[in-house]
Amino acid sequence: MANFTLTPETWQKVKTKFLRKYRELAAVEISFTPGQEDQLVQQLAKLVNRDNAYVEFTIRKALADPDGNRL
Repeated sequence: MANFTLTPETWQKVKTKFLRKYRELAAVEISFTPGQEDQLVQQLAKLVNRDNAYVEFTIRKALADPDGNRL
C-alpha cells in the first residue's frame, strides 16, 4: 500500500518532475485516478524498470517540495 496520497493537482506536479527525470516517459500516457496510488506506483515502476519502493521514495521526495524543481 502506498505511503502517500495524491490529488489531481499534486499529481500534475509529481508527473512534471518524473518527466524531467525520465524523458522517455513523455511519449507514454500515464493515467492516475485519486485513490489508485498503488496502481500508479506499479505502472511507473514497470515503465522506468525500478522496484516499487524506489518509485514510492521518488514520489514522496517530489511531494516534500511540490513547487521546487528537484526530484
